[in-house]
Amino acid sequence: MSKQQPSLATLKTELADVTNAADPRLLALAADSRKGAQLLLKQIQRRLERQEIAERAFQERLHYERRFWAEGKLVAGIDEVGRGPLAGPVVTSAVILPQDFDIPLVNDSKQLTPKERARLYPLILAQATAVSIGIGSNTLIDQINIYQATRVAMQRAVLGLGVPPQHLIVDAMQIPVDLPQTRLIKGDAKSASVAAASIVAKVYRDHLMDTYDQLYPGYGFKKNAGYGTAEHLAGLADRGVTPIHRKTFSPVQKIITTQSRS
Repeated sequence: MSKQQPSLATLKTELADVTNAADPRLLALAADSRKGAQLLLKQIQRRLERQEIAERAFQERLHYERRFWAEGKLVAGIDEVGRGPLAGPVVTSAVILPQDFDIPLVNDSKQLTPKERARLYPLILAQATAVSIGIGSNTLIDQINIYQATRVAMQRAVLGLGVPPQHLIVDAMQIPVDLPQTRLIKGDAKSASVAAASIVAKVYRDHLMDTYDQLYPGYGFKKNAGYGTAEHLAGLADRGVTPIHRKTFSPVQKIITTQSRS
């Protein structure tokens, strides 16, 4: 009597851990003539193909880091979030990754969903050699402008690292610190270190704006992170300017001018 074939549900469970297209279990699945088995095989093959593409892209994002690691240098990636909003600080992060860093999904934070960022955030903190946050408050932004405040916040992030880096990879900015710097356009998509920093900065700032949403309801900070959405502009018109608004930014400035005249 021929051996009974395992159910498709059983096969799906047993093959969930397949990570290699050469896995002998896939040969057995390919020999299974059932339509469901062939569909399962195609699903697994597509998943492995996506994983392979992601892994190749991740290895490419370690290109700059490997160059400095080969010279025995600790390299930090730095990125910012929050240059455009009307409210809240600009937040920067500096991240030093170890040479055995292995989280292929770490990519430009803008390419990731909020759930993906939330899942990657603690993994980055656990694997990183050092992580630091630098803040440029809305007051600082009003005093010296957003570009300069971002540079100061990046400087704070670098100086706050518990382990001093020997080289910086920066997303298109020049940081006022006495360290060699590699400046990359869209660095968060080209460097794993900068990508990790972009995720840390984004999650940190989003949590901050969630708190501000509770302190200053009616502006939609939890949903818009301080950007000038219709809800935010309506809140400004109805409720006025809060202590976290950037008074030098045009829509906020207009509200202040209008209110001062009335």
